[in-house]
Amino acid sequence: MNPEELTQVLQHVRQGQLSVEHALQRLRSLPYEDLGFASLDHHRSLRQGFPEVVLCEGKSTAQVVAIARALFKKQGPFLATRADPKVARAICKLNRRAQYHPDARLVTVYPSRLRSLGHILVVTAGTADLPVAEEARITAEVMGSRVERLYDVGVAGIHRLLGRKERLFEARVVIVVAGMDGVLPSVVGGLVQCPVIAVPTSRGYGASFGGVAALLTMLNSCAAGVGVMNIDNGFGAACLAHRINVLGLES
Repeated sequence: MNPEELTQVLQHVRQGQLSVEHALQRLRSLPYEDLGFASLDHHRSLRQGFPEVVLCEGKSTAQVVAIARALFKKQGPFLATRADPKVARAICKLNRRAQYHPDARLVTVYPSRLRSLGHILVVTAGTADLPVAEEARITAEVMGSRVERLYDVGVAGIHRLLGRKERLFEARVVIVVAGMDGVLPSVVGGLVQCPVIAVPTSRGYGASFGGVAALLTMLNSCAAGVGVMNIDNGFGAACLAHRINVLGLES
């Protein structure tokens, strides 16, 4: 939105020709920045509570840098996913607050005022699932949720989970990340009353088919209240968990 359009909207509100609610609706659907190869949705934070996220995979370093530079001008929180070290270094040169998380392949700029709302618990079946779990944890934190971790508690040693089940009961949302047979979300879903978000990972031997076996197990869960994300999609799980987490909470 250019200054003239914004001024007109504000004048109409001041003169009583436009309600605050209608003005907000107009602002929600307006503007974007045309970079030629990308159209940046600068009003996404107004509509959805968080700025547009940069998926680095499939983009050139120059494209990612141009997008990041435009987003940094808005001085809000920032998140770039699937960033390799070369791309991450290029982004971090643009902003001294930018941090690279190599395991999660994320570049972040945390909000200046971290809200730390609610309580999301990220659970993993094994250590091999950590990259996806860390993608989920860091994403949810940058968005403003308080996140705790409970890692390496898979069904091969279920006592590791059951011995700390009180932590499950305290969470508003649980993200369960698992590869191999993908059974852990069903176990957790049978223990808690809060929403459970299952994330299959591509970890496993040949018959796991790159995470498809875990995905199918989770989709066929007999536990009620379990939602399933795509394979290795820790980012998507965090977005959904954060939205659930902040429902009814003060922002």
